[in-house]
Amino acid sequence: LRAALNAVWSRESQENIRRLIREKKPDVAHFHNTFLMVSPAAYYACKEAGVPVVQTLHNYRLICPGALLMRDGRVCEECVGRAVPWPGMVHACWRGSRLQTSVVTAMLTVHRAIKTWTEQVDFYIALTEFARRKFIEGGLPADKIVVKPNFITPDPGMGDHEENYALFVGRLSPEKGVQALLRAWRRLRDVPLKVVGDGPLMKEVQEFVGREGLQEVEVPGRRPRDEVFRLMREARALVFPSEWYETFGMTIAEAFACGLPVIASRLGAMAEIVEEGRTGLLFEPGNPEDLAAKVEWAWSHPEEMAEMGREARREYTQKYTAERNYQILMDIYRRAVLH
Repeated sequence: LRAALNAVWSRESQENIRRLIREKKPDVAHFHNTFLMVSPAAYYACKEAGVPVVQTLHNYRLICPGALLMRDGRVCEECVGRAVPWPGMVHACWRGSRLQTSVVTAMLTVHRAIKTWTEQVDFYIALTEFARRKFIEGGLPADKIVVKPNFITPDPGMGDHEENYALFVGRLSPEKGVQALLRAWRRLRDVPLKVVGDGPLMKEVQEFVGREGLQEVEVPGRRPRDEVFRLMREARALVFPSEWYETFGMTIAEAFACGLPVIASRLGAMAEIVEEGRTGLLFEPGNPEDLAAKVEWAWSHPEEMAEMGREARREYTQKYTAERNYQILMDIYRRAVLH
C-alpha cells in the first residue's frame, strides 16, 4: 500500500529534492523518469523553489498505463486522451496485473485532475515528431513539447559493409516484431541473417530456426556494444521490424552512424526516422511477405543500398551526434529558465 501511495505522491522524494535544491542550487531540474519511486511530487518541490522542470518522455507512460501504446501484440490507443485511463486497468496492461495497473491509473488520474502535467512541467522533450503528436493527442500542452532525438557517442565510424548478411539487433520480445522477422526468413533462403539480442522469446527463436531448418539464420544472442558496432559496419542492411510505437529507435541511429541502411516497419517514429528510398526501406508492420519482398529488393540492388548507407551516415552527422544534441539541449534549458 505504501508503494502504491508513493507512486502517486512520495513525500520522501519531495523532501529529498528540496534538500538537493538547497545544497546544489541547480538552474534546471531535468527528469527522465519519476515512476515508480520518485513520483510527480518532485516537480512540486522544484516549482516551489523556482527551479524550472524539464521532463524527457522516454515512453508513453503519461498517456498509457502500460507505457507502450500496445496490447495483445497490437497498437492500442484506448487510454489516449481519457481523464481516467480505465481500459488499461480492465486489460491489466502493466505487468499483467489489474492491481498494479490500478496504481498507474490512480497516479495518472490524480495528476491530470490537479493539472500537474500542464502546470508543473516547463518543457517536455519528445524524441520524435511522431511521439510529440501522440502526447498532444493525450492531453499534454503542445507549446511545452519540444523534440530532441537521442544521440550516438562515441562515433562508431562508417563501415565498408562487405559482408553478405542482414542484421537484427534488439530485445527478443513480441513488440519487436521477432515473429514476423522469422516468418519472412522462411522465404529468404539465400540471405544470411544474424539475430543479436536476448529476451523472453529467445527459446522460441532458437526452436523456430531449428524446426524450419533455417541454416542461414544465426542467433549469437546478446553481444557487447563494440561487437554490435562491428557487425553493423560489416552488414548490408539492418532489419528493424518493431510493431509498437517506438519513441525513437536507438538501434536505427546506431545503424545510421555506421552507414548502414535500415529496413523498418512503416509505423510511428520508424517511418519518420527512416526515409524510404534515401536512408532505407519501409514495409507493412507485421507483414512477413512485405518484409521478405523488401529484403529481396535490397539484395538485388546493392548499388542503391550502398547509396542509402551513405545517406544514412549523412543523416547521423546532421542529427544524431553528441555535439548537435548538446546544442539542442542547451537551447531547451535556456528556454526553460526564461519560461
